[in-house]
Amino acid sequence: MTSFRSSLKEVWDRLSWPDLASTAIAAVGLLTAIFGLGGGLFSFLKYLAVLAGAYLLFRLIGWWRNRLLWSLRNRLIVAYLFIAVVPILLIVTLVLLAGRILYSQLGAYILHEDIQNRVDMIADISEHIAIADGTLPRGVTQDESERILAAQSHAIHDRELLGLSISFADDTTLLRKITPSNKTSYAGLLQQGDSLSLTSLRAIPGSKGERIVMLRVPVTPDFLNTVAPDLGAIQLNLMERYTGGAPQAVIYPSGEEQYKVAKPIVARNRVLQDAMFWIDPAVSVVSSLDSVFVAHDGKVELHQPVLAVFNARPSRLNARIFTSLGELRDSYLVLLILVGIVFLLIEAAALATGIVLTRRITRAVADLYRGTQYVQAMDFSHRVQIEHRDQLGELAESFNQMTGSISTLIEEQNKRQRLENEISIAREVQNQLFPSTLPSVPGVEIEAICKAARSVSGDYYDFIQLSPTHIAVAIADISGKGISAALLMASLQAALRSQMLSEGSERLNMAELVSRLNKHLVRNTGDDRFATFFIAIYDSATRTLRYTNAGHLPAFLICNGNSEQLDKGGMVLGVMEDYVYEEGSLEVRPDALLIGYSDGLIEPENVYGEEFGIRRLQEAAVRLQGAAPLMVAESLMAAAEEWAGTPEQADDMTVIVARLR
Repeated sequence: MTSFRSSLKEVWDRLSWPDLASTAIAAVGLLTAIFGLGGGLFSFLKYLAVLAGAYLLFRLIGWWRNRLLWSLRNRLIVAYLFIAVVPILLIVTLVLLAGRILYSQLGAYILHEDIQNRVDMIADISEHIAIADGTLPRGVTQDESERILAAQSHAIHDRELLGLSISFADDTTLLRKITPSNKTSYAGLLQQGDSLSLTSLRAIPGSKGERIVMLRVPVTPDFLNTVAPDLGAIQLNLMERYTGGAPQAVIYPSGEEQYKVAKPIVARNRVLQDAMFWIDPAVSVVSSLDSVFVAHDGKVELHQPVLAVFNARPSRLNARIFTSLGELRDSYLVLLILVGIVFLLIEAAALATGIVLTRRITRAVADLYRGTQYVQAMDFSHRVQIEHRDQLGELAESFNQMTGSISTLIEEQNKRQRLENEISIAREVQNQLFPSTLPSVPGVEIEAICKAARSVSGDYYDFIQLSPTHIAVAIADISGKGISAALLMASLQAALRSQMLSEGSERLNMAELVSRLNKHLVRNTGDDRFATFFIAIYDSATRTLRYTNAGHLPAFLICNGNSEQLDKGGMVLGVMEDYVYEEGSLEVRPDALLIGYSDGLIEPENVYGEEFGIRRLQEAAVRLQGAAPLMVAESLMAAAEEWAGTPEQADDMTVIVARLR
């Protein structure tokens, strides 16, 4: 009794004024509903009672959850339930959904295959008639030839092809409408008005010109009775274009068109088979067949859907799947059931084992908690007692090792903090290496974006104004990443600016400049360090662009929808000291767009492992030719990231865009 009173008092202490008010409102609403009171005020009270009940339920769930999960043992039991039971339920649900999809696809395949086999059959018949027509004796007239060939085909195939009709005609208009000009035959579903048939048309050459042999098997309720016996009820719906207005039935979209049901064809006296066992639910399937539609006015649509609606039993489809196994199919089914039972037993044993181990886990956690209290008091000498040499014992041993090395970890943390500060300083220094302001040259608009894969980048770009009409544009990709690449970048930038900021640098030969930079890197860096480099000087007065590409991905110049790659130059910098580079020169048309980039912009891969590539980058740039340089640069970056499907970078990404008016 005392325990009950203490529990009741605990509940009362937890109640707030909203809880008491909601309880009173819910009680009044319940009484109103019990006595059947109606009217405006009582209806409003019932509405408030529903809201109050929802609030109280939410509060009760929260209180029960906190009380239940306060104990670590209960938390572990709940965790085991989610770990052991919920995944099985989800897997079973997934298996059921996958089975439904599989059986739907199998049923659709059986229907399509059966109809296609009959289409192939009448196509073979028409081909045999065409061949036989050319082998008949010359004395046989055309009418006699047609009658003989039709009679032979009817005698052989009437039982397989219900309602088969064979006719000959001199008019080849229909065949020419529904087939390409170089084809002499057609076989498939043909919808003429409100009738559907399996149709084969074949041209027969003759002395008086081409004739057409036409084989038709009308799709009727009786015909559908013979199709795909493993399926249940079958209905084919002839479709017509939906031209708008209030829909009378379901609208079926196909491609860019919308269709509605014009006429259903239902198999006669055909129903779903009885279930073979209690887990044998019906599977309903909606599929689409392709047909050629010929309107009453002779207008032809080469692709019009025919909606197939049918159902089937998984047991019948299973029999179709396992037919090739013969007598072994029952053995496989028994094996599957036994494996399922074993899995359930293993799962039950795992759940029981988890509950038994709960006490040991909670005791070990309590010991670790006491150890944390000592650590909190800055007493690193305390050690947790190890009772069992299992994983919990290893955990306690790890805790003891942790307390023994906390001072070392604190020192390492301080070192890491100093390293991060140094990296931050390096990043700030590197940002100062990039041009802080863009040069102002008449007729030239420049933008650039560089996204580092790490804290500091190995990509480098620069814009240097050499004269009122000359501007130099450079982009490089340093081997490696991180601080080492940034240091080499700083060396390259210093060497480049020392060359370009001297008097008369606008007349400097690009190949000679790149050769100097190459010697600088060879003499001042290790053998494993190199850089790809591209530099160009544009003269806005003469509209001349001179450049050299040292192993860098070729920049390209876009004008009037055409793209020209700038690839003249030579190998990468820093490998061979006396290498001779080549200078490229071209005259730039008005309103051209110069795009330079690093390999990080074209190497992102999609989920299929396909790189974004230079071609896609060029196509994206051509589409954006008329946009502002900043929009072009941002759009190219966004296109590469969208191709990869993730904002994470494997390499530095840099792009420069120059509009040459």
